Amino acid sequence: MTATGTGTVPGPTGIRLTAPAPGWAIDADVVVVGSGVAGLTAALRCAAAGRRTVVVTKACLDDGSTRWAQGGIAAALGEGDTPEQHLADTLVAGAGLCDEEAVRTLVTEGPAAVGRLIGAGARFDTTPGGEGIALTREGGHHRRRIAHAGGDATGAEISRALVAAVRAAGLRTIENALVLDLLTDDQGRTAGVTLHVMGEGRHDGVGAVHAPAVVLATGGMGQVFSATTNPAVSTGDGVALALRAGAEVSDLEFVQFHPTVLYLGAEAEGQQPLISEAVRGEGAYLVDADGHRFMAGQHELAELAPRDIVAKAIMRRAHEAGTDHMFLDARHFGAAMWETRFPTILAACRSHGIDPVTQPIPVAPAAHYASGGVRTDLWGRTTVPGLYACGEVACTGVHGANRLASNSLLEGLVFAERIAADLAPGEPDAGTTPGEPDQAVPGGTAAPKGAPAPDASPRGTALPLLAPEARVRVQRVMTEGAGVLRSAHSLARAAAALDRLHQEAAVAASGDGAPDGAPDVKVPEPGVEAWEATNLLCVARVLVAAAQRREETRGCHWREDHPGRDDAAWRRHFRIALGTGRTLAVHTTETAAFPPTAPAPGAPDPGALAPGAPDPVRAPGAPTA
Repeated sequence: MTATGTGTVPGPTGIRLTAPAPGWAIDADVVVVGSGVAGLTAALRCAAAGRRTVVVTKACLDDGSTRWAQGGIAAALGEGDTPEQHLADTLVAGAGLCDEEAVRTLVTEGPAAVGRLIGAGARFDTTPGGEGIALTREGGHHRRRIAHAGGDATGAEISRALVAAVRAAGLRTIENALVLDLLTDDQGRTAGVTLHVMGEGRHDGVGAVHAPAVVLATGGMGQVFSATTNPAVSTGDGVALALRAGAEVSDLEFVQFHPTVLYLGAEAEGQQPLISEAVRGEGAYLVDADGHRFMAGQHELAELAPRDIVAKAIMRRAHEAGTDHMFLDARHFGAAMWETRFPTILAACRSHGIDPVTQPIPVAPAAHYASGGVRTDLWGRTTVPGLYACGEVACTGVHGANRLASNSLLEGLVFAERIAADLAPGEPDAGTTPGEPDQAVPGGTAAPKGAPAPDASPRGTALPLLAPEARVRVQRVMTEGAGVLRSAHSLARAAAALDRLHQEAAVAASGDGAPDGAPDVKVPEPGVEAWEATNLLCVARVLVAAAQRREETRGCHWREDHPGRDDAAWRRHFRIALGTGRTLAVHTTETAAFPPTAPAPGAPDPGALAPGAPDPVRAPGAPTA
């Protein structure tokens, strides 16, 4: 990829994944991709408004990141708390890059949205006597405003309630299906998606859902790193699809590394057990091997400082001590509190031979949450007409440079409702009503096989696929070069390694043989593993390009060669899109606020640079992607 700083953001790229042509197709008004809090909320709301809605999810409906959320959902629900106080805490955590209008939308609409979630069947923990919702604190919050369920199983309870509501409503769902690419019409508007149904041991399960509206709720991309709290399905598929469709992405450099993930050794890879911030919210201490509390005096909130501050403090203290982890001490909780308040974490620790009742818990930062993603407006609309995004895959501007703890579930909830409201006006197309049964295809619950649609394949050039075994190489490159601590040198090394992987895939696809010094790579067969690896490479390259460009330390983007925060040059966002020829168009906003996703007809794009104009924030010599 080549970064450019002039011109307008390109339209549809004409780039798609290498995949078979769809062998079946169905029609809908809305297709929602993903089944976490954002996806299922959007689907339920769209169906309630009379839109024929299809939910497509990569695994089962209750898989994904939502059910792994431990801490809770933040909202101004407690006595004395207000949306303004929630807004203030969110802006501080976001390190100057939050879009204040988006945050205000979140915190003002949040309490009522939580109430509707309760109305949908979610059961939160209550105070003694059951008189109200029990609230706790997490990092960056000055008030107890985190509602939780099952002690530390909030996400699992929210997922249970929403899945039950989807089942009860009879929504059409296609489970075990990886979405491949966006379909567009001749005017560049969204026309549906292609997808591959898994689970039957076949490589010809590609089909299409034709719909004028697509809602991406595919979650994050934590699997781009070796160690993460994210489940195996979090491979950046939504961001990669959006880039290939010509949509803008923003803030990908701001990957939040959760400071307290159970440390299982330097070689641990894949999904790691999370030790919720709520443990610190209830009074646990961060200590070194000598039992010294190193967060005291580092921040007014000590262990409850925003996550980027805590993660950096852990890394600094570990470096000073010549180790790679610290400890979380909650022995003073006692067995009863551990068993009732944090049963899931207690079980996870004990399964790895650690008893938090009697031992400090070894912890280290690991990739946790993508603060950036597909850029949207306040109604979830992206820069591609008809394409929406919500949840972790989206960049609404709420999180800025560092997400405030427990704002993620709330963001998914609030902006999913706003997407449904935007899609609600007008009469649904003629056809089946929500929940009307159809002939099933393998792996789905209501996806009929119809006659093959000749216009269902994305137009354009097929992207060379990355071999599945290269996935580990991507993860290790990203962990070493673009992890918690970054520098120009580490990022340049990562960019070069990722470019080599890209070139190897391109050469293998061309049949010209491997370049000098590169291993001989066979052309991978189209399939889930190759598509996931290709998506991971795509998002990794964009993430590194943005991280190279941002020459400062802000929020969870930590540059050891630029340790200070520079508001004059960098208090703005990058808007990145993929152009034809696979070049990156990188633009900058004028302020921390995002411009509209769709400028008024005839009006200039306020975020684009004039042709030939210099990029106002790119320092001389800055690396390109």
